[in-house]
Amino acid sequence: MESLVDALCFAYDDLVAAMATVLESKESSGGKKSAATDSALENFKQKLELFRVSCDHAEEFVESAKLRIGSECIVDEATGASGGASGRHGLPPISAVRLEQMSKAVRWLVIELQHGSGATAAPHPHSSPPFDGRFSEEAAQ
Repeated sequence: MESLVDALCFAYDDLVAAMATVLESKESSGGKKSAATDSALENFKQKLELFRVSCDHAEEFVESAKLRIGSECIVDEATGASGGASGRHGLPPISAVRLEQMSKAVRWLVIELQHGSGATAAPHPHSSPPFDGRFSEEAAQ
């Protein structure tokens, strides 16, 4: 993360320096078009693009961290690792294995719905059976 922040800061500093060069070249040419101004503008465009790429990388990192943290929180909540015998919402915890099975079942349903097959499609040969609350491990206890 530190390297991303450093790269973003470096790209920003380069962008500001390139902007200053453009302004200085415009001022020295009296606001008229010159080779120095064109060169400074081209350099500014390159620095702007590099800054945008650095921003995109930082944004991707933040989104990835949000997803990872969110997934960990969901698993902690579902498995009861976040505290107490039952989760914050008073629901009994489920095992991480059962949570993964339910997640796979949901993913296959989404894929089937995206392909337009809906509930009429034959089950995928490698998929786990869909979640049925009547046969959950909590009901067996």
